[in-house]
Amino acid sequence: MQEHPETTPSEKPEAPQHVSGRIGTDAVDRNDSLEQRILTDPGRFRVMTGDRPTGRLHLGHYFGTLQNRVRLQDLGVESFVLVADYQVLTDRDVAENLADSVEGLVLDYLAVGIDPARTTIYTHSAVAALNQLLLPFLSLVSVAELGRNPTVKDEIAHSRQAAVSGLMFTYPVHQAADILFCKANLVPVGQDQLPHLELTRTIARRFNARYAPETGIFPEPEALLSAAPLLLGTDGGKMSKSRGNAVALADDADDTARLIRGAKTDSIRHITYEPATRPEVSSLVLLAALCTDRDPREVADGIGTGGAGMLKRTVTEAVNEYLAPIRARRTSYAQERGFVRNILKEGNERAGAVADETLDEVRRAMKTSY
Repeated sequence: MQEHPETTPSEKPEAPQHVSGRIGTDAVDRNDSLEQRILTDPGRFRVMTGDRPTGRLHLGHYFGTLQNRVRLQDLGVESFVLVADYQVLTDRDVAENLADSVEGLVLDYLAVGIDPARTTIYTHSAVAALNQLLLPFLSLVSVAELGRNPTVKDEIAHSRQAAVSGLMFTYPVHQAADILFCKANLVPVGQDQLPHLELTRTIARRFNARYAPETGIFPEPEALLSAAPLLLGTDGGKMSKSRGNAVALADDADDTARLIRGAKTDSIRHITYEPATRPEVSSLVLLAALCTDRDPREVADGIGTGGAGMLKRTVTEAVNEYLAPIRARRTSYAQERGFVRNILKEGNERAGAVADETLDEVRRAMKTSY
């Protein structure tokens, strides 16, 4: 999803290891083993990931997922990135300004270093065969299994719809189609998304057992657990596109300074990095550390008794310097909307060809190829 900028985000530092330990020991060991296999033979893997075009991507997305996507792409892992325009309708009655949001998402991808020559960028609505997989997949799961999915429960609780739609209820199965249409065997996820991936694995296993017991068609994809650091929004809550509490990749330096200047801190003047007891202050310290490739405790010690004012100035300077080349690339790509649309056109064609081939296999296995 991106050209080859002079300096891609993948060349910038990864998150410091000491800030990411939010996963159990067994899961860490499995993840380390998976990472080693990826490094040893990246060509064995095909990764699928994506975003809903519901707003501009922000720093939480960047350090949480985008940076890792570029890393995997640059390692040589074949990548599919979905612009999930159909899934906007899971929790909204109307998808407003969808075309602009889709193009904005692609601009963000290009700006951070996703290369359309190596990563397939495509939209739900343009890949008909992908969406056709939803029907046979739905036949493989029960209503009770869908109702138990904790992510669906949470999404329903926060839905913006007047009434919960059937699309919301079948959301996990649609995600299974997203993953399995291209036979992805690697899916980067946070721990909260593991139930979705487990249902995908269940669908793959059941389809193979029912329709292709000897050869199988679908892999059971592995979860690459995210060790992304937790960054809070400027209001101290969850960083969100819709809450106005996040620095977007597309924001300019002045908007960034304004947002950080209004960030919530606390009444203690001496700045320390203590995520458990000082979450808002620590999140700002961590953001500066990520942008400058430093230990957050070192950043905090450097500010010391400088208080919230010095902390916010430090963070603003670090963020604006880090994002400057990303923003410059985004501005450049934004002048070439035809180029952006062509990236989607080519990506849709590439994804469509893969989906058509998979759907043909499914039809043959189900003996519905007439």
